[in-house]
Amino acid sequence: MRPILLKGHERPLTQLKYNKDGDLLFSTARDKIVNVYYSHNGERLGTYVGHQGALWSVDVDPTSTIAATGAADNTIKLWEVRTGRCIHTWNFPTAVKVVQFNEDGNMLLAITEQRMGYQGTVYVFPVTIDVDAPQSEEPIIKFSSPENKFTKAGWSYLNKWIITGHLDGCVSKYDAKTGELLLKVSVHEKEVTDLQFAPDMTYFITTSKDKTARILDTKNLKVMKTFVADAPLNTGAITPRKDFVILGGGQDAKDVTTTGSRQGKFEARFYHKIFEDEIGRLKGHFGPLNHIAVHPAGSGFASGGEDGYVRVHHFDKSYFDFLYDVERMRPE
Repeated sequence: MRPILLKGHERPLTQLKYNKDGDLLFSTARDKIVNVYYSHNGERLGTYVGHQGALWSVDVDPTSTIAATGAADNTIKLWEVRTGRCIHTWNFPTAVKVVQFNEDGNMLLAITEQRMGYQGTVYVFPVTIDVDAPQSEEPIIKFSSPENKFTKAGWSYLNKWIITGHLDGCVSKYDAKTGELLLKVSVHEKEVTDLQFAPDMTYFITTSKDKTARILDTKNLKVMKTFVADAPLNTGAITPRKDFVILGGGQDAKDVTTTGSRQGKFEARFYHKIFEDEIGRLKGHFGPLNHIAVHPAGSGFASGGEDGYVRVHHFDKSYFDFLYDVERMRPE
């Protein structure tokens, strides 16, 4: 798996996102810009400029018409994907840490940071997938968690629930129509650093600074699988087609300058989703992996690091041929 190395940012990466078709890859970093690449060859399609602070999150609607970004300048911006034109801006009292479209692309989920006396808040805005149409200024719902800071959030299947990760390691489930808290469970010993759903959205993976990743059932938030690593984890993703998960992290960024890449444990780690075993590692980054995104077709993945690089990997034949002995015994 020889990677395509992309150097489009001057600061650490914060998120990567493939569009639904998988032909485009969006990247955000702490340098105020959004980059868009063709995922098959790494050619840069364009750069979206307009934020005045570090970018924390990016998503694109299912038709690849509109992209959304959340940033430390306390705004969400909507962009026309084709031209890079900013078509709308929402303003908030604190930084926006997460943005995510629902399955239909007609609602946008966002969470704002808890700081300066303001509570961390979840917002849901209606979105019109038309680059020339006006957008609503008011959210459909908003709710806060005063005692427990939000760190991550995502939509469940059929837009029924909003799943959130928290600073204390808990995971919560809210009614997406009313904002009512339905269930809250303790999953990790430290903060939830990532939350990504499986393709069918019936289960999801969380990662944490406590060096573990866990797969949870979306309906009841029961822990189904646990993956133990040897370093703090920043990100985790579930692969389509193969029963794997990919985890990334490494030693905290503040300690990187005193540590070599081998001691820092900056590899992407592959685990078997069913058996929970680590099956391989992929080196490359010169700092912690901050985010991993898997191609929607399961044909590859991209990683973004503290070193400012994006590495795009296309899986080769050996990846798809790998099987446990018990898997080889499956009847045809």
